[in-house]
Amino acid sequence: MKRIAFLIWLIISVNLAFSQEADRFISKGNEAYRAGQYEKAAQAYKEALEKDPNNATASFNMGNALFREKKFEEAAKVFEEAVKKTEEKKMQSRLYYNKGVSFTQQKKLEESLAAYKQSLRINPADSLARENLQRALNEKKQQQQKQQKQQEQKQKKDEKQPQPKQNKLNQQQVQQLLKALEEQEKKLQDKTMKKQQSGNQPEKDW
Repeated sequence: MKRIAFLIWLIISVNLAFSQEADRFISKGNEAYRAGQYEKAAQAYKEALEKDPNNATASFNMGNALFREKKFEEAAKVFEEAVKKTEEKKMQSRLYYNKGVSFTQQKKLEESLAAYKQSLRINPADSLARENLQRALNEKKQQQQKQQKQQEQKQKKDEKQPQPKQNKLNQQQVQQLLKALEEQEKKLQDKTMKKQQSGNQPEKDW
């Protein structure tokens, strides 16, 4: 996909000590992310999640960092988990969108379609999700047409192949068997006739 929306959001929480600690690691991760140090950023977000496992922002940003490292399968799983950690619809929509892009990079067409559709169910106004959904649908259609064409070519190839000689050989075998039976029957008839002729001779007059 040419256009990929990866957003880094930072939620400042000051009520609880563990949230403040998580936010410190998120800030650290954001700095590394902007510097292109995605592995370092992912580690910082991971540490933030150790402090606050339900921090949706840390999960969102960690998924982005993993994506940039080309760890698309891991990124998709993190985005899926992050959806469960927030009730904010706009963020859920973007998480599903990013999940769809991660599946697209893995050539998992059906999964990416499902993710884009889910993103649009939450936010129908998301133009990027709509564009990527259309691209995925077009690609699916092309794949189906390609598969159909391959099946037709295979069928034509099978039809052009010469018929096996098995039927012809069977016919020859049948003819040979019939000929053998005829000869056997003829011999039996000859033997019967000779026997009858022998039985019809008059007895000697002694």
